[in-house]
Amino acid sequence: MATRKQLKLGTMIHGVGEKISDWRHPNIPSDASVNFEFYKEQAQVSEKGKFDFVFIADALYINEKSNPHYLNRFEPLTILSALAATTSHIGLVGTLSTTYSEPFSAARQFASLDMISGGRAGWNVVTSGLEKTALNFSKDIADHPNHDNRYKMAYEFVDIMKGLWSSWEDDAFIRDKASGQFFDTNKLHTLNYEGEFFSVQGPLNIGRSPQGQPVIFQAGSSSAGKTFSAREADVVFAIMPTIEEASAYYQDMKRQTIEHGRKAEDLVVIQGISPIIGETMEEAERKYEEIARLVTIDQALAFLGRHFEHHDFTQYPLDELFPELGSLGENSFKSDTDRIKRIAREENLTLREVALREATPRTPFLGTPEKVADLIQEWYEKEAVDGFMIIANLPSELTAFVESVVPILQARGIFREQYEGDTLREHLEIDYVKNKHARAREYQLEK
Repeated sequence: MATRKQLKLGTMIHGVGEKISDWRHPNIPSDASVNFEFYKEQAQVSEKGKFDFVFIADALYINEKSNPHYLNRFEPLTILSALAATTSHIGLVGTLSTTYSEPFSAARQFASLDMISGGRAGWNVVTSGLEKTALNFSKDIADHPNHDNRYKMAYEFVDIMKGLWSSWEDDAFIRDKASGQFFDTNKLHTLNYEGEFFSVQGPLNIGRSPQGQPVIFQAGSSSAGKTFSAREADVVFAIMPTIEEASAYYQDMKRQTIEHGRKAEDLVVIQGISPIIGETMEEAERKYEEIARLVTIDQALAFLGRHFEHHDFTQYPLDELFPELGSLGENSFKSDTDRIKRIAREENLTLREVALREATPRTPFLGTPEKVADLIQEWYEKEAVDGFMIIANLPSELTAFVESVVPILQARGIFREQYEGDTLREHLEIDYVKNKHARAREYQLEK
């Protein structure tokens, strides 16, 4: 298995917190999800730690039971464009749905971010799972595509994006004032894409950035998601609780990538972790308990319900076995709901146990800086990961990681001490393949 020169690290900036009660912690600003200074500080702390990228998640449907962060937060491309002006090296990755967006507008937005940032943009490809999202886009719930069709749409969408990003070759814009020639007509490519779901003529009205095209991220754990990542993504992101599961996932993703005619190193495999760091194990344990105590059982049930189309779990007895839900969840967050059902069944868990586990998961990356660094090094060297996405429960935990864990990783020679390039592709050691404008036309012929 080909290895990279060094570990990859990113940060998910998650405002008032990923979990439903994080915002109540005294160390989190209660308006963090719409506080630019908070986002700027998190990005700059990450850049101080020489991280590869910051990452902004997103979703397009909320209700009164949604997590506080989901209720009131910045749109990813808007906040990332602002962060581009306050950082100089770190990559800027944002989420955009292929189910409820148009490829031309999306390609233009990400190409603009890429140009503004000097080649630091990344696109996290998602297929919107919640069926009520349709109601926000002039559609009925019945119009929400099923799981398989969402991925079919995503394949077309990504092909179009790559094609549009190659509308102009690197040196197409001559800008010769003396001759009056602004561009070379031979280096302009019109897409003329006709697909099952999308029809886009092109060309895109913005050229290439220094990295060629934005880096494509995807969170894929379902069978369809993994296949998609192996074929289309540059970076795949998952959350596995054990090194054994992470290693199996890593090997599977590398194998599938090779089967799709790519090299193993063409896909960076990232695991999400939420480290909790203390000078002693006891201090780290106290930090975890502090966060866990903030969650009530009602909040935990609401958090669990979002995975299952905001299903109302209060109708079931808390201390009886997790209810039989049939196919509920298979058309939304399939990999998560399949996992929850499977573990509940295998371990004979009650509804209370499942809800609290999901709302307050206990991370193995808990302990002293040395212990956390040891685990990171073990996962990396045993080929369970190419890197990690830090999803800090508290902003102070990101600072603690940068100040106490990163220096250990640097001293051990597995993480950079300085940036060696300017673009996100350079950070991640991902090659840019030119002439992707031909790819979309080939895909149409295959179909």
